[in-house]
Amino acid sequence: MATSTTALEAIDVTDPSAHPPGPGLVYQWLTTVDHKKIGLMYIVYALLFLVVAGVQAMLMRIQLAVPNNHFVSPQTFNRLFTMHGTTMIFFVAVPVLFGFGNYLIPLMIGARDMAFPRLNAFSFWLSAFGGVLLYLSYFAGSGLYGAGSAPDVGWFAYAPLTSKVFSPGHSTDYWTLAVLLSGIGTTGTAVNIVATAFCMRCKGMTLMRMPLLVWLYTVASCMVFVVVSPLSAAQIMLCLDRYLGSHFFDTQAGGSAVLWMHFFWIFGHPEVYILILPTFAFINEIVPVFSRKAIFGYPAMVAASVGIGFVSLSVWAHHMFTVGMGPAGNTFFVFATMVVSVPTGIKMFNWLATIWGGKVIYSVPMLFSVGFLFQFLVAGLTGIMLSAAPFDWQLSASYFVVAHFHYVIVGGIMFSLFAAFYYWYPKMTGRMMSERLGKWHFWLFVIGFHLTFDFMHIPGLLGMPRRIYTYEAGRGWELWNFIVGIGAIVQGVATLIFVYNLVHSYFRGKEAGPDPWDAWTLEWATTSPPPGYNFAIQPTATSARPLWDLKHPEDQDSSYE
Repeated sequence: MATSTTALEAIDVTDPSAHPPGPGLVYQWLTTVDHKKIGLMYIVYALLFLVVAGVQAMLMRIQLAVPNNHFVSPQTFNRLFTMHGTTMIFFVAVPVLFGFGNYLIPLMIGARDMAFPRLNAFSFWLSAFGGVLLYLSYFAGSGLYGAGSAPDVGWFAYAPLTSKVFSPGHSTDYWTLAVLLSGIGTTGTAVNIVATAFCMRCKGMTLMRMPLLVWLYTVASCMVFVVVSPLSAAQIMLCLDRYLGSHFFDTQAGGSAVLWMHFFWIFGHPEVYILILPTFAFINEIVPVFSRKAIFGYPAMVAASVGIGFVSLSVWAHHMFTVGMGPAGNTFFVFATMVVSVPTGIKMFNWLATIWGGKVIYSVPMLFSVGFLFQFLVAGLTGIMLSAAPFDWQLSASYFVVAHFHYVIVGGIMFSLFAAFYYWYPKMTGRMMSERLGKWHFWLFVIGFHLTFDFMHIPGLLGMPRRIYTYEAGRGWELWNFIVGIGAIVQGVATLIFVYNLVHSYFRGKEAGPDPWDAWTLEWATTSPPPGYNFAIQPTATSARPLWDLKHPEDQDSSYE
């Protein structure tokens, strides 16, 4: 011991060589297994792709703003809507939602990290490489129209468009491998979320004290196990068709193009619920805080979430009413599609009951949450309309369906995501986002959203098919498409304000402190941003509102557990 002490005393602490520099900042982020850094990387990665996908959408709307337009070529238009749809679903919505889950779930259950930190990092880098691989097709892919072409088969990639005959070269292969890698990465993250939720909760946090956000992420992750596997299998089968001469989807050799549709939509429609359940999770946490009331009907909300997870797995073929499934098949999927609205309706009434009688604070997170409630209600109503097979026969593959889908994706997912950004940004950065810029963002986005997607229903009802490059004048679509284009521009301006607010607030925002919203879940019990270890002492949960109980022991409600 004396020798060790002497050796330590001999070190000159003022000598820089005594403290060799640690790894650089870039190296730390590239090799991190900290769930918070991985969550932030997911989020930043998704925001970058959001900008790219937004530019692609703007180009398409400019092309369709007037009839007989030649702003882009037909081939370019096909590539744009293929890349836009693929990017938004696989490389924007999924990464940003799982990024928030990565960041928040360990903090909300009082854990130090995810259950499998290295798997967490591996899943992120696999998903990130999938997105990079998709866009490498612009440089290395080749297709019918020459070298360097992106895939042009649509984000749904229906057979036989993906066959070698209609899609020569490698652009479709890039799409297939990118989606396959993304699916594997998503599955790894889902495994981590389920293991963390069930095995890493702090003392006293029973399942019925677990935050609703963690519940909904757990349900969504369990759905990933079921629905991503068929999509991955379909991608492998497509590769076999293209390179090894199998005929899974080749109708002329005994295969079935409808088989691809089943495989794709077994993933594709539950995927909507995999995306919407985390957004429900955000609303479940934000609405009570800004209503100054506990969530109404916690057990019913848990049951409704699990119900959505089960029922949504049996609705996929309502995308296929026009393929000739027959009366029995159509009837089953009509019934299942209508039934899934029941647990969703329970959630809607519980949110309204939480707001009712509360001391509502209309800060920016609450504004976006209220916007979500209205828009998701409209999206649900048009979804019920399309669940009726005869109505769907008339409007299938029309712009009415495009409008409904974007009401869900933009009106539901994007509005709740914006709410989540404004709500948890102080926790992630230690800085408050600007309320003034946030309200400009909200109102411009609301105006642009309704100009775009309200009026998009009308050309669909007038017979405008989706996926068309241009159209003739005199069909009654011109005015509506022009208004839709104006709305898209307004949304783009609003999004730029949001991006500016993110960056400006990081450097100039007001310091947030650990709990700027006077909230009650455990992520607000630590510093902003949290330390690497999250909690110096593992917290103890006494109810579903553990932080509120610590701050207001006189108001503890034993019934809310």
